[in-house]
Amino acid sequence: MNFEENKNKIYQLICEDLYVPMKIKEIAILLQIPKDRRNELAAILVELMNEGKIEISKKGKYQKTQQKKYSGKFSAHQRGFGFVTVEGEEQDVFISDRDVHGAMNGDVVEIVLTAAPEGRRREGKIVKILEHGTTRVVGYFEKSKAFGFVKPDDQRLTRDIFIESKNTMGAITGHKVVVELTYYGSETKKPEGKVVEIIGHVNDPGTDILSIVKAFGLTTEFPREVLTEVEQIPDEVERKEEENRLDIRELQMVTIDGEDAKDLDDAVSLTKNEKGYELGVHIADVTHYVRESSELDKEALERGTSTYLVDRVIPMLPHKLSNGICSLNAGVDRLALSCFMTIDNKGEVIDHKIVETLIRVDRRMSYTQVKAILEEPDSQDRIEFKEQILMLEEMGKVADLLRNQRQRRGSIDFDFPETKMILDEKGKPIEIKPYDRNVATKLIEDFMLIANETVAEDFFWQEMPFVYRTHDKPDPEKIEKLKTFINNFGYILKGDKETIHPKELQMLLASVEGKDEEALISRLTLRSMKQARYTPENSGHFGLAATYYCHFTSPIRRYPDLQIHRIIKDRLNGRMSKDRIEHYQHILQEVSKQCSERERRSEEAERETIKLKKVEYMQEHQDELFDGVISSVTSWGFYVELANTIEGLVHITQLDDDYYDFIEASYELVGKATNRRFKLGEKVQVKVDKTDRLLRTIDFKLAEGSGASGKRTGRYKNSR
Repeated sequence: MNFEENKNKIYQLICEDLYVPMKIKEIAILLQIPKDRRNELAAILVELMNEGKIEISKKGKYQKTQQKKYSGKFSAHQRGFGFVTVEGEEQDVFISDRDVHGAMNGDVVEIVLTAAPEGRRREGKIVKILEHGTTRVVGYFEKSKAFGFVKPDDQRLTRDIFIESKNTMGAITGHKVVVELTYYGSETKKPEGKVVEIIGHVNDPGTDILSIVKAFGLTTEFPREVLTEVEQIPDEVERKEEENRLDIRELQMVTIDGEDAKDLDDAVSLTKNEKGYELGVHIADVTHYVRESSELDKEALERGTSTYLVDRVIPMLPHKLSNGICSLNAGVDRLALSCFMTIDNKGEVIDHKIVETLIRVDRRMSYTQVKAILEEPDSQDRIEFKEQILMLEEMGKVADLLRNQRQRRGSIDFDFPETKMILDEKGKPIEIKPYDRNVATKLIEDFMLIANETVAEDFFWQEMPFVYRTHDKPDPEKIEKLKTFINNFGYILKGDKETIHPKELQMLLASVEGKDEEALISRLTLRSMKQARYTPENSGHFGLAATYYCHFTSPIRRYPDLQIHRIIKDRLNGRMSKDRIEHYQHILQEVSKQCSERERRSEEAERETIKLKKVEYMQEHQDELFDGVISSVTSWGFYVELANTIEGLVHITQLDDDYYDFIEASYELVGKATNRRFKLGEKVQVKVDKTDRLLRTIDFKLAEGSGASGKRTGRYKNSR
């Protein structure tokens, strides 16, 4: 009898036949297992416990487990532990590295709780893998004489993948490959797979970004059936399409975007009236061309969003739509869905209407040009755009009104610098700098936010099926930790952790502005917040302090916007029958869930390409001195952020002038003998110590004179 047969027999004895607690000796006697095979019995009992099928009592007796089981998606961490998100549960369950039991990132697993400490995150262990979330892995191939193995790019996949020689496709050491998993491994055995694609050599141009594209399952090409449908779409607005639309081609309007933007899906207009201002936000009518359940629509839903990598865009819609008939290019007729809002002198929307329109944008403008017009009286742009100056100046006033109104209600503005990269024709980074968030970018942001709120409120009160952009209140446990932490710096958060108001967090961020600890407290505040997502139920947007919010303004690049445009147009055109309402109620839960998942995938891919190019950039600046600021302090060293947004670690072992203690309460490293302190906000000079393109990490070392001296090896201990 083999191991599995014995295992099934033992499980049946304990859990089905006798159903009474027994010691290991009693089980051995009942099953007539000789003494020399009792180690095998012990191993089987351990495996049954790991699977959550049996448990051991305080008296050392084995019995059927009484624990409730949960299922959810496992999110792994590169250090071995992870978290399981259980549907319907607010709090994730922590899984220690010893309780992962072979699960991989993305697997759907069954767990049992092992601890639920009061005021702390619940803990559990994985007892069964229900569904594997990873079928293909991208990684670095290394060849041995008789076999090969692949080191996954995804650091959350902590084990190498064994490749038989017959399954290598001729890959050599240094190739980046796509591996299809054939065996997921066990507690003692590595996963196995076969190479199904050789992306290229790790040193070949373009291989790095393409590896990320493949790793995240992003599709760069459109299926043939989608392109066939697109061929039938006209290049220009046809006369018959002008019927039953409000013709506003004579209304002055502009698009305001980045210089290199090609998918222009929003235009704005502004006129004064007796009640204040009428702001028009005009959005490309994408659903006119992307019909529900068409191959084009199915592909757009599958992608969920456009993905903006550092060297390319992977669009949600083919270029003929995104850069052509759906793009609000200046001087041509376009179909739009317009939201007109009457805004009073307090910045409040007192009236609005949503209507299908025929528009013609007067001028395409860039953020740089609008900024110059609003801030530089002698700018040449004021001459070129003299017909738009009055409207733009009024827009600036309205944007201020809207922003002030949001701030009064408690909207939180995280102003972290985004990264702008300049690449050469080969994709090599030649300049990295903070993205300029200026008066023009804020103006468009203000207008899009108010349109999104207005549309969401309208359809909420109409009680129509809809897709909202929701942001739930922070987890009370995280708020409690934040309150405890900021107390060390002399700050307080008022209010109960269960009912914290966004205005309290807004006031906290205002109070730390310009202080040494600003970066850390801002980041910790952000981490205490939940992730925004798409839902068919409206629960408000905590971060914006908005009761109603949706994504209406970008249907070229976001499927949720396209979905609600379809709902709005059905309502406007009298097609919202009982059957249609039931149809939307049936599909919107899954649409919302998939769009949220695709958004997260896209954002992760974007972050990874930025990290990669930052590493590539710093490899070319090994001997240069950089001024930076300590942005975070940990027990293993401190992170330094440069003015160009690049961040790197100064490891504790680089601090060789003393032994350093990590003081968690104040987030400092303190030298035991010298009392030298490395603390948040401190300015330091650094040089590159080493970079790792595979791990996408940068390590710094302190420049001479910035505190590193002597011969002793840096040591540390935690002071908690």
